[in-house]
Amino acid sequence: MKMPSPVLQEPKHKVSASVKVEEYIKNALYTGQLAPRERIIEGDIAHRLGVSRGPVREVLLRLEAEGLITITSRRGTFVRDFSMEEVKSIFKMRAKLEGLAVWYMRQRMTPEDEATLRKSLQKMKSAAAKGDDEDFFYADMGLHQTIWELSGEARLIRVLSRVMSPVIFQIARGHSSKWPIAHRYENHRDYCEMILTTPLNRVDRAVERYFDKLYSPLLNARPQNGDERRGRSPVRIHWPR
Repeated sequence: MKMPSPVLQEPKHKVSASVKVEEYIKNALYTGQLAPRERIIEGDIAHRLGVSRGPVREVLLRLEAEGLITITSRRGTFVRDFSMEEVKSIFKMRAKLEGLAVWYMRQRMTPEDEATLRKSLQKMKSAAAKGDDEDFFYADMGLHQTIWELSGEARLIRVLSRVMSPVIFQIARGHSSKWPIAHRYENHRDYCEMILTTPLNRVDRAVERYFDKLYSPLLNARPQNGDERRGRSPVRIHWPR
């Protein structure tokens, strides 16, 4: 399958060829234009972005190392699929890691840091008011990434960025999209108030409970009979097109 052309946008700022390719592919993953099991054709990307195949190959190898794609010698390159068990494990890890990030953030939080966090939340509010799901999605990612960055722990930020890959963000998006956008904003507003006001010695566990409750329908889902026998339950979500 060829790379989709109408929606994907090239980076507007001047960057190296490899950065340009990486931004292009990750944008396709974040927006759902590339879904699990979908094929990525090296030549199509090179032609579309006006670069040689070298940078494309370099980026694809890097994304394979990050666990975003799979490369097989005879079949080609595909967006990685995640089993339900893998998704459950990733969301549980995310809950613990973000709880730790919040704990670090609260330890060193300044009034400026709180203002930064509330500014990120305001972007979600603006997107919700416009009913703009795409802007809301990016504001949602931005809010959580702001929390990670305010932790001040570089290694923790790297691990969270790796765990919450573009594909996993899309799975989370697919799970939450059944709720009205106003409800999703209120949920994040309450989350921000919770992480800012819960006593420091309990805030990490409060974050874990928040995510456990949020994703409990997904985490407690039982695999289909056929998948259960094979020990693998593919994630089924409606990808935006």
